Amino acid sequence: MKIASRLPALALLAAAVTGSAAEAARLNILWLIAEDTGPSAYSCYGGQPAARTPAIDRLAAEGVRYTRFYTTAPVCSPSRSAFNTGMYQTTIGAHQHRTPEKRPLPEGVRTLPEWFRAVGYHTANVREFPSAMNLRGAGKTDWNFISNEQPLYDGDRWEDLARRQPFYAQINFQETHRDFGGEGATDPAQVVLPPYYPDHPAIRKDYADYLDSARRLDGKIARILARLEEEGLAANTLVLFMGDNGEAHIRGKQFCYEEGLRVPFIVRWPTGRPAPAGYRAGSVEARLLEAIDVAPTLLSLAGAAVPTKMQGVAFLGDKEGPPKSHVFGARDRCDETAMRIRTVRDSRYRYIRTFTPEIPLLAPNAYKARQYPAWTLVPRLHAEGRLDQVQANLCAPRQPEEQLFDLETDPHEIRNLSDSSDPVHATALRRLRAELAAWIERTDDQGRFPEKMSPAEADAAVRRQQGAAKQKSKGK
Repeated sequence: MKIASRLPALALLAAAVTGSAAEAARLNILWLIAEDTGPSAYSCYGGQPAARTPAIDRLAAEGVRYTRFYTTAPVCSPSRSAFNTGMYQTTIGAHQHRTPEKRPLPEGVRTLPEWFRAVGYHTANVREFPSAMNLRGAGKTDWNFISNEQPLYDGDRWEDLARRQPFYAQINFQETHRDFGGEGATDPAQVVLPPYYPDHPAIRKDYADYLDSARRLDGKIARILARLEEEGLAANTLVLFMGDNGEAHIRGKQFCYEEGLRVPFIVRWPTGRPAPAGYRAGSVEARLLEAIDVAPTLLSLAGAAVPTKMQGVAFLGDKEGPPKSHVFGARDRCDETAMRIRTVRDSRYRYIRTFTPEIPLLAPNAYKARQYPAWTLVPRLHAEGRLDQVQANLCAPRQPEEQLFDLETDPHEIRNLSDSSDPVHATALRRLRAELAAWIERTDDQGRFPEKMSPAEADAAVRRQQGAAKQKSKGK
């Protein structure tokens, strides 16, 4: 009788142990997100002979390096709003850079930490690390909406991860965000400038400082990956590395060219788990992907259901979707500068439609004037007649309404083929123009409707909010 009476208790204990083991065996996720960075800053991607990023190179060698991975916006807050929900920022009304009047997310749309918390994951936006690691995470979210739950994350401490498995954790890094603060490790003479930049010492130094910032970032990631090994977490932790939008240079961040939307993306599957179909360590993938595809991929790999409204498509695992033939991008108001630009690219061409052609590419922008040496230098060189025709296009008083670039023959996007008589290019123009128009309608692009505030009023409201947040932070 005594034995019999103990059976229910033993059964409960066994169930608890089994449940704990099952929880511990679930896949951990560590998502490393750098700010304002393009692929060429990392030596595994090539393009810049002076790039030195051994930790990220090793991550690529042990994982899969994606070469055509694109954010859906070329600036942080709409891009982050998109890839943290798996939704186009233009669909959920998060397309303006730092919306002053944030709205709740639409019904059926939630952030990744909310979805992961609902299926039993510990969620973290890691800022605090053991002192021996000598680093701190930026903790950035910067989303243009009001989330459903508060707090969004369960914690911000690295030390909680090992005892709170399974975990979904982001670490955000600001090193590649301006101000770069270069240490002089990169020789400006070794920088390879694109043809639309004038070869000027100030521009070379600025780009060298950017590469220095990527080296600093690489050092931090090296320490994080080493700690993951030391704590026995690496064998069960999926690691991803990506940029939140393109590099902070002219025609990069805030613009819909390759430099503004194409970012590094590396995925390393844990060695202690069977790899999903199609994953091959050490390989390079050239398929088209959008940053909103990360959300459904992570949820499906974790064994969770992919929300029905989610617009991203899983690219790994049992729920992998069909290959994408097109990827899309959108730029709206950035700071006090209101432009509406939409773009689509396929395996060969990029098409850009500018709905505000009257606003020049180098329209006044106080942030860029403070932070980008080239922003004020290029117009001055233009006034002095020191730019060639390609470089002078940066200072044109208008932007073209339509642009078409053949990326196979023109990777720097300097020859606009929108008025080409070549029937191949003309056919591509008509096809991509129609594809973009259909996407705008299909996804209910909210950029069709103007903000209630003027661009200057919206920018001022955002700056007031940021100032109040800083004061509140200081008061804690």
